[in-house]
Amino acid sequence: MIPNNQKKMTTDDIVPPGGADVELAPVPAPAEAKRDDDPYLVAFDEPFDADNPKHWPKGRKWAVTDVLSATGFNRIMVSTIMAPALPLIASELSMTTVESVMALSIYILATAFGPLVIGPLSEIYGRERVLHASNIWFLVWNIACGFTNTKELLIASRFLAGFGASSIYALAGGVLGDVWRPEERGRSLSIYLLIPLLGAAVGPIIGGFMAARTTWRWMFWSTSIFQAVMIAVSFTTFRETFAPLILKRRAQRLRRETGNQQYRTVYERLEEEKSVVSILGRALTRPIRLLAFNQITQLTSVISGFYYGILYIVLSSFSALWTDQYHQSVEISGLHYLAIALGEILGSQLGGPVMDCLFKYMLKRAGTDEHMPEYRIPLVFPAVLLGTLGLFVYGWTAQYTVHWIVVDIAIFVSTFGFQIKGMPLQAYVIDSFPEHTSSAMAANQFLSSLTAFLFPLFVPSMYSALGYGWGNSTLAFISLVIGLPAPLLIWLYGARLRAKMISTY
Repeated sequence: MIPNNQKKMTTDDIVPPGGADVELAPVPAPAEAKRDDDPYLVAFDEPFDADNPKHWPKGRKWAVTDVLSATGFNRIMVSTIMAPALPLIASELSMTTVESVMALSIYILATAFGPLVIGPLSEIYGRERVLHASNIWFLVWNIACGFTNTKELLIASRFLAGFGASSIYALAGGVLGDVWRPEERGRSLSIYLLIPLLGAAVGPIIGGFMAARTTWRWMFWSTSIFQAVMIAVSFTTFRETFAPLILKRRAQRLRRETGNQQYRTVYERLEEEKSVVSILGRALTRPIRLLAFNQITQLTSVISGFYYGILYIVLSSFSALWTDQYHQSVEISGLHYLAIALGEILGSQLGGPVMDCLFKYMLKRAGTDEHMPEYRIPLVFPAVLLGTLGLFVYGWTAQYTVHWIVVDIAIFVSTFGFQIKGMPLQAYVIDSFPEHTSSAMAANQFLSSLTAFLFPLFVPSMYSALGYGWGNSTLAFISLVIGLPAPLLIWLYGARLRAKMISTY
């Protein structure tokens, strides 16, 4: 069943249960704003405007995408690089097992709260300024992690570093939505995800070798060196992609050159009666309001959050499986993370093209040129089934210490399926919230980061009580309960929910 075509919306809140008064009429997207009846309205010239990020040359589009991708690699790698060295760090800094896991996970907790601030700020001050500021913030506190001599300072520095690193979760979706068209969504996501996904799994591999051959502090110093290089690259390569800010700068230039103060963008006109405090307050509360009242955000957040939590259960416990159950060295245990990396990388590279092909097929089948975000959803169902099957096999092969290659193949299949599952959900959020993509992504990331922080904390107790077999089987059963009905609700009712959206500008 294909959802009935609904009017395309460009706003980001929906009416809370019980109804609410419409605050503003839907606001046209910058590229859609017309100047036919208003010579002083500053908008992009159609059908082509070189300043419109969606009309940029492919080389410039890939440049800003690649900068984000490389930056994301380092920030995500830092989230997992400590995993193999936790026993060494705990011993040197006199940490309990819970405290050492906290030092690893607190970084992820920060990525829950950081995007709630950083995402809205990028929709006021632009992607470029926020990216540069967060890059420097992350660098300072990641260096501090390498020089800590107490457990309290390490945990605090990890949290502050994670806060700066979290900007990538809010900025990535916003920038991709700024520069790429819906029919290019799959390919752009594939290329963007290629390097960051490698970081999540390569981190423990690098960390394992560093822990065995040098001090664990080099985990932070080496990634800080890479971060300094990326700061230099981003300052020279990254360009502002947020259309409202680009238009605002054009309007400011026209007012300055002509002396005519009537030149305004549609967004400036909406803001001219508002105070700075009002604008900031509305922007900074937007992700929370989306999460509290927007059923689309709630559904996508629950799905993404659960599977992100599963990923971090695997990442935090995978090394212990090989050292405790298979009696392998720390260095060798880190190499098994390659199975996770390959699953996610191949999943992203296959999932993107398949998503684009499916999207074009759905458009052709519907007989319309108007894209529907719901056309992304069908790919979720087979991907969830495949990922759940891999998780189930991983649990029981690990339980009975079957040959390591079988365990690695099982976790490869699981991460492969779950990665494909995540891509259409990301594309759905980007397509559904074109004007406030960063805020919508921040709302989604909040629950994902919370589960990534909390789930590893109960892993030792879960595996101790249930073993790898029943422990992972329990997760697999919950995966089916969440991963199939929730996307089905989006597929059946997503268009209706989007039709109820009201402006929160």
